[in-house]
Amino acid sequence: MTVEAPDDTRTRILRAALDLFAEHGYQRTPLRQIGERLRLTKAAILYHFPTKEHLLTALIEPLVSDLEALLAAAEAGPPERARATVLEGWVDTMLAHRRPLGMLFHDIALVTRGDTYHRLMRIAMRANDLIAGVDAGRRERVRAVQAVAMCSDPVVFFADVPNAVLRADMLDGVRRLLGDPPVDSDPTGDSGPVGDTGTAGVRRRPGRPRAMGPEQVETARRMHAEGAHTADEIAAALGVSRATLYRHLDPATGE
Repeated sequence: MTVEAPDDTRTRILRAALDLFAEHGYQRTPLRQIGERLRLTKAAILYHFPTKEHLLTALIEPLVSDLEALLAAAEAGPPERARATVLEGWVDTMLAHRRPLGMLFHDIALVTRGDTYHRLMRIAMRANDLIAGVDAGRRERVRAVQAVAMCSDPVVFFADVPNAVLRADMLDGVRRLLGDPPVDSDPTGDSGPVGDTGTAGVRRRPGRPRAMGPEQVETARRMHAEGAHTADEIAAALGVSRATLYRHLDPATGE
């Protein structure tokens, strides 16, 4: 099988289409405009994508495929881990596809056409079942639907928030909705009055926590490795003190 070059014509067309769709909207971007940006004729674009809808489908396909792979992994794994696998994986997948999601936000009705819509509906139903759990009642199923939205919508509405910070906020919120014990206090540091109780009925301790969960440690190291955040910013995003942050970073590497 021949492997296409990373910058082949098809890839260039998809990249330009995503830029223009995100900037002007799908409906207001003719194929001619994509061709002009790439110095290609309309016929050259139609050779790779017979219609503009084929372009849209190709842009959405990686997101849809990744979600299907996520659910397959959750279904194949231990049942007791299915909910966490779906929630964490869903957030990570949404964050990995932020640009196509931003494009779809302006033209969401487009995905109601063809097979892509039916695939997305099947994905949503499978995710709802895995999150709600076996023998779930109406209330659990309603919360499962809400959970999927909580693991998706903020990616579009908070486009200026860094991935690692938004990931921590989204997972914290969905755990509170479902009554799961939060990994730590509110990542913004605004966890409510001292002594307030969370959805799991656990009384919050005053001040910032002195320990970080495995997920927070991973997030802290990722943010530190990106080099775009100071230690104070990372600590504030995770709701811990600077000293707590440093205790959980590798003292030998500073990561």
